[in-house]
Amino acid sequence: MDVNTVRIAFVREGARELYAAGGGDFLAPATGLSVGFDLRACLAQNEAFIAPGDRLFIPAGIAVQPASPDVAGFVYSRSGLGAREGLVVAQGVGVIDPDYTGEILVPLLNTSGQERLVKRGERIAQLVFQPVCRPRWEETALRPTGRGGGGFGHTGTL
Repeated sequence: MDVNTVRIAFVREGARELYAAGGGDFLAPATGLSVGFDLRACLAQNEAFIAPGDRLFIPAGIAVQPASPDVAGFVYSRSGLGAREGLVVAQGVGVIDPDYTGEILVPLLNTSGQERLVKRGERIAQLVFQPVCRPRWEETALRPTGRGGGGFGHTGTL
């Protein structure tokens, strides 16, 4: 099974054209070494507004399916959009399980103090595929370590 193969379906009108607009492959990375693929706002209208502190689900217009059951998709914020505009993925990271074949919806949270505009076709998040591990659980007493149960700030350093 090829872990690098991911099937894609365009599930909204105009989605194929939004993703092909950059030329080349669909969801091509921005550079040869970029690990994320830009997800675009596939809005029915030309724009949507997000009030300060509000969330809005933005459809990406695509569904994906990794060929390997040991690969999942993860939706991360775009660093520039978050840093400049305050628009971030609401729950931190979205997980696209290998058996989920529905449309990717990106919940954007406006962390800024001003209303923000999202335009149709705008890059709103990035999709990264990563291998996953499904552990076999074994109940036991845990082995002692130097750290033990020391949590946040236990070393006294920042």
